[in-house]
Amino acid sequence: MKQQELIPHLFRTEFSKITAVLAKLFGFEHIEIAEDIASDTFLLASETWSIKGLPENPAAWLYTVAKNKAKDYLRRNKLFSEKITPQLQYSNSELHELDIDLSDTNIVDSQLQMMFAICQPAIPPEAQIGLSLRILCGFGIEEIANAFLSNKETINKRLMRAKAKLREENVEIAFPANAEIDKRLETVLTTIYLLFNEGYHSLSQNTTIRKDLCLEAIRLAYLLTINPATDKPAVNALLALMCFHASRFEARTNPDGEQVLYEDQDTSLWDIELINRGKFYLNRAAEGGELSKYHVEAGIAWWHTIYEDTPEKWESILQLYNRLLMIEYSPMAALNRTYALAKANGKPEAIVEAEKLQLTGNQLYYTLLGHLYTDVDNGKAIGHLKMALNLAKSDNDKATLQKTILKITEGL
Repeated sequence: MKQQELIPHLFRTEFSKITAVLAKLFGFEHIEIAEDIASDTFLLASETWSIKGLPENPAAWLYTVAKNKAKDYLRRNKLFSEKITPQLQYSNSELHELDIDLSDTNIVDSQLQMMFAICQPAIPPEAQIGLSLRILCGFGIEEIANAFLSNKETINKRLMRAKAKLREENVEIAFPANAEIDKRLETVLTTIYLLFNEGYHSLSQNTTIRKDLCLEAIRLAYLLTINPATDKPAVNALLALMCFHASRFEARTNPDGEQVLYEDQDTSLWDIELINRGKFYLNRAAEGGELSKYHVEAGIAWWHTIYEDTPEKWESILQLYNRLLMIEYSPMAALNRTYALAKANGKPEAIVEAEKLQLTGNQLYYTLLGHLYTDVDNGKAIGHLKMALNLAKSDNDKATLQKTILKITEGL
């Protein structure tokens, strides 16, 4: 991997790890310092590696620099030394011996503890999710704004208030009691779910899929499954859901990076290993009597890994969408249901249901209507696709829509 590709990749995978370990060491009161040290580490990496070339082990290089920068800060900053060092139970003379543990085990523990510390009742759920995406997943403010369909100013204010509340409540970065874990787990899973969706349906970057975000979400969910306190059915269901979706990564885009519709995908590109892994976690999710929205969505995703295009498949998917909407209504789930409805009962019925949603301003809404109207009323199909084109943000989406419009136009 070239340097210009490696540093952004490492920033996504390692920035949050370094931040979590240092934040656990410093506490919520000084979380910005942890973020600044992590940022400075990557700035130095960019400057040094462009001159000297890549080190043999880039991640280990980052960890070493981060450790040294943290120790230097502790030694040189008088205010920090006076107020924080006593809490850390180290004297100034001992700081150079301080072992900042960036081992895999401590990174895992720190990230999970940080996530559960953030996802607690002192701050609103949307702030919990936003702060987790920022600190634990390395999201930029624009990415978080896109995930919440909001703007950067609103998100900045929300995160600042959340950090202030956590400091005010003197929240400890540690695992809560088992009973408290159950209360916070839903927000933790929502955070991971949003992270995966931002990668799978990337809006903030000029690309169709951001695999690094999806893989980070899968990694975080996996961490929850290997901890006995968090290895719950809903966790396994979410991990199964993401494995099923990720199994079709290579088939979702063509060599030009343009999106390929599900019915046009080359099934030979589907990842059988990931499908089997998804089945494994879905079976584990079935242990116990819990049925979460993640169970239902994982079932829908599993049916999408079945090659055969049969009436049974689409009727099963349609019934699962009906159950999902009863558990938790979502406009996007309702929109996706209309695609299954078209496959099961025909396009005319699906068009009626889709138009009831009135998701104006949503690119996917007009794209789906364009698909539903194709060969039913091609004039309307083109009109809806042009609306989608006006709302599209990525060049790849625009190219796909333009080709679809041209294909329908030539058939008129």
